[in-house]
Amino acid sequence: MRNPYWCHSPGLTNGEATCHSPRGGAYRSTLGTRCEMSCDRGYRLIGRRSIQCLANRRWSGTAYCRKMRCHVLPLIPHGRYTCTQGFVVDSRCDFTCAPGYRIEGEHSRTCLHGGSWSGVQPECSDTDPPKIKCPPSRLKVAEPGKLTAMVTWDPPAATDTADKSLEVILVGQQPGTDFKEGANIIRYKVYDQARNRAACKFIVRVEVRRCPELPPPLHGYLTCSSDGNNYGATCEYHCDGGHELKGVSSRVCQFSRNWGGNPAECVPMEIKSDVKTVSALLDQFYEKRRLLIMSAPNISDPDYQMQNVMIQKSDCGLDLRHVTVIELLGSPPRETGRIKERLLQPEVIEGLRQAFRISRYYFSMVLLDELGLDRERFITPVASDELFSYIDSFLLDEEERERLELRRDFCD
Repeated sequence: MRNPYWCHSPGLTNGEATCHSPRGGAYRSTLGTRCEMSCDRGYRLIGRRSIQCLANRRWSGTAYCRKMRCHVLPLIPHGRYTCTQGFVVDSRCDFTCAPGYRIEGEHSRTCLHGGSWSGVQPECSDTDPPKIKCPPSRLKVAEPGKLTAMVTWDPPAATDTADKSLEVILVGQQPGTDFKEGANIIRYKVYDQARNRAACKFIVRVEVRRCPELPPPLHGYLTCSSDGNNYGATCEYHCDGGHELKGVSSRVCQFSRNWGGNPAECVPMEIKSDVKTVSALLDQFYEKRRLLIMSAPNISDPDYQMQNVMIQKSDCGLDLRHVTVIELLGSPPRETGRIKERLLQPEVIEGLRQAFRISRYYFSMVLLDELGLDRERFITPVASDELFSYIDSFLLDEEERERLELRRDFCD
């Protein structure tokens, strides 16, 4: 009983047995000795926390220290972690994210002594915007005769460190369509799956090459296609009544910004009054002038004299409407026919009377259109306003009426 080594000396790997003997502190395994078992940091005690040396020379129980572990940390999407000592106590696990992602939350977690992890699991968030590069800005010259140009380009490619599928949005006109004159801004936007945004823009500039404004000819006017003076536009020369064209009939605006050809002129129309047949006379006016044939028994006829005064006063207005006056006066052998001061041949006078059934015996007027067709007859003098109103309403086309309106004050 007095044997100081009654029980074998207790030992605890990765821990410590703290013993108290009835015989004093120098004894660790005498009968009745009690030992308190404790484990080192990072270890958990399995078995009896307190044991006693019994009379049968055995301890009242057993204990051992088992290494403590935390549970395996789950992987985070788009990220990974590395640990200093695996999943044991005091091991630190550091988190990193894939390119294009950033840690949100704590960057590391530590396995605590109780077997749980510090903090909460972080996340990898896509915070990097995608990248997009627009094509270079471009200048295109409008096509001939047009104020637009078709412009094409390859849509830009977008990249993102995180996503492979990206939504690229065009803001503006589609490539391969007609762009109007001036600067057209084209924008592209791109979003990744986290709705991070990037954008780029470029300019499509369309240039309309233009020639100097083409002046109309004296005693004439121009009709131009397209915008009038842009590359490819054609301007046609036209002459007022009583004038005919000398030179080119049209000019085209060239790429060089110059007009092709030389300016044309409108020269006074030469009427040959000494022709032998009525058809030779009328052919000179065909599609160029209208005719007002005035007939009277003699120069002293009161209706003729009244009409003649009104005709002379309205000479400018008749010319604006491309009307030439022919006078037929008297009877053979003293019959005369004239266009202003130019006298007509007797056979031409007779031809006119026959063709348009014009009597020598009373005052009358016959109005012919530009095709030489009989359009109206008057047997009493007609005021200028009434005559002009009829011509404007029934003989002029829309274009002629518009030009007449522009020159309304020409004769004042």
